[in-house]
Amino acid sequence: MAEFTFHHGGVSVPSLDDAIEWYHRVLGFQLERRFYIEAARSHTAMVRNGHLRFEIFEVEGASPLPRDRRDPKDDLATHGNKHLAFQIADLAEFLLEMKHKQVDIALIVQEKFGSGCFIRDCAGNLIEFVERI
Repeated sequence: MAEFTFHHGGVSVPSLDDAIEWYHRVLGFQLERRFYIEAARSHTAMVRNGHLRFEIFEVEGASPLPRDRRDPKDDLATHGNKHLAFQIADLAEFLLEMKHKQVDIALIVQEKFGSGCFIRDCAGNLIEFVERI
């Protein structure tokens, strides 16, 4: 099988500038570059935090994120990509930091198999953080 590695995830947002600011302020991502994708009519940015990259799209005339896609439990009932998940060392510490930054915490998960949380970015997109066991 051909070898491959993860390159980036992508999200669509109503405001590229707001999203660039949010991903920087909340998660420490730095702007790598901005560009326009003619075929998609998308003002686009690639942001990076270490080896992690996000491609952020502001598409002309895009529809808003449906309400059920903003809830981790309801979102599972719709086929398609669900979210990205990042590993953290300490859930309690991470939640304190997110509350301090006034981040929208969608769900806190405490199960036998592990703990974590889902947050929403400035456009309602879900991002999961899983505590390292």
